[in-house]
Amino acid sequence: MIKKRVFIGLSGGVDSAVSVALLQKAGYEVVGVFIRTWHPDFLECNEEEERHDAMRVAAHLDIPFLTFDLEKVYKKEVADYMIREYKAGRTPNPDVMCNKEVKFGAFLKKALAMGADFVATGHYVQVGEAKYIGVSYVLVNTQETPMYLSKGVDPSKDQSYFLWTLKQEQLSKTLFPVGHLKKTEVRKLAKKFNLPVAQKKDSQGICFLGAVDLKEFLKHYIKEKKGKVLNEKGEEIGHHDGVVFHTLGERHGFTITKKNPNDGAYYVVRKDIKKNILVVSTSPQPSPCKGEGGIQLENINWISKIPNPNKTYTAQIRYHGEFLPCKVNPAFNIGGGKCSTPRVAQVVFTKTVLVASGQSCVVYDGDICLGGGVVV
Repeated sequence: MIKKRVFIGLSGGVDSAVSVALLQKAGYEVVGVFIRTWHPDFLECNEEEERHDAMRVAAHLDIPFLTFDLEKVYKKEVADYMIREYKAGRTPNPDVMCNKEVKFGAFLKKALAMGADFVATGHYVQVGEAKYIGVSYVLVNTQETPMYLSKGVDPSKDQSYFLWTLKQEQLSKTLFPVGHLKKTEVRKLAKKFNLPVAQKKDSQGICFLGAVDLKEFLKHYIKEKKGKVLNEKGEEIGHHDGVVFHTLGERHGFTITKKNPNDGAYYVVRKDIKKNILVVSTSPQPSPCKGEGGIQLENINWISKIPNPNKTYTAQIRYHGEFLPCKVNPAFNIGGGKCSTPRVAQVVFTKTVLVASGQSCVVYDGDICLGGGVVV
């Protein structure tokens, strides 16, 4: 029997290292691939250290090791996208675009072209064939049993929020070896397999920024412009260095010059991009919802089934955010009526929420990630 070949994104971290060992144990032929990405010249980069750790893992587990240079696609589809969105006053999620365009875009395409049967990553998610086809759903494709994406077993590490853009053809070629494990179990396995990165700490933040503050990074590409901070009454109570550097709900990065001793923290509740004005409140109330009490999503993707407008689901509007009860109108038309090819969906929450344009809103049916879109 010929072994199935898997190209795994070997980052130099513990999750992808344990994934290699589990794939080997399951009988796959594994090839480790380190993905080179872009980073700005003004930041120190530890990419070579990470690549060295990935090579050590490959050597320890006796698998071939390759390096894919995906710097150009990363710069264009992730970094440039993020900068462009912030310039427009929106709040993008670069990790979503990294998964869509790099890991499950360019990497997957190149791996398959080189003879891989599957690709794998250390993401904490699970994938498989749908076990049921409820009467509440209309299938996105013609497969009798579509692949579904579901949350990782460890709620503190679940990464399904970042993978809502994946489609059936990608899921059918992807393995997530640690999705059924908790992080503590992964650490134990790393020690059991005597992996050289067993004690390595998890990386934090956006991959090409490291420990650098996001706003400090953006200021290399977006000119600062001092503006007013107003309270909800329209009174000027402070200043900021550029409305595009701020997102709804945050409470840092701007200066309050007029504050009563009893005032609590101030939160950004509205932004006026044209006038370069921030509106803040100590008791933040969400901006008025769009579209009859809900938010509108563009660039929508339903992974395995289209939501039923009459059913209640949950949605996340930020990574590790609260799972908010909601109804979904998957064929919402701003002009009224139904769309034959819907490009905009509407999500109506049972309570008001503070959500910024550009954020990803991801919809769930229990543990199954149905997909989502970008807030208009």
